Amino acid sequence: MDEKEMTDWAREQFQRANKHLAEIGILFDAVTPEESKYLAPVVAVWKIRSTEGKRYWVISGDVPADVIAESAAATARDALRYFAYQWQMKASNLMAEADNDQTKNHYAALLEKKGVMLYDISTNDELWQSV
Repeated sequence: MDEKEMTDWAREQFQRANKHLAEIGILFDAVTPEESKYLAPVVAVWKIRSTEGKRYWVISGDVPADVIAESAAATARDALRYFAYQWQMKASNLMAEADNDQTKNHYAALLEKKGVMLYDISTNDELWQSV
């Protein structure tokens, strides 16, 4: 991926994250770039401040867009780990319902797969040396 492709990817993921926030009623005010991290073309995690002054971590990329309160994680790396655990727990709960809902089962499988991927990224020290 060249620099332009990486910049375009980051912009697209930021727009996707912002759209997700708007869909759940969180209006974006500012991003904290020095605490945000993106690993194109896989995942981006942004630390943002809402128009109400609350801070959040929002994730996008080759993963479902999601958001957590800033208090859940001190760093972008911790946020990825938190999302990983949260998604694996959600997947487990969805699978436990075992109601033969294919949409639910596919979503649970996606959350499990992406949760494992995020955990692996969060534990890979080489990816976090510059942070």
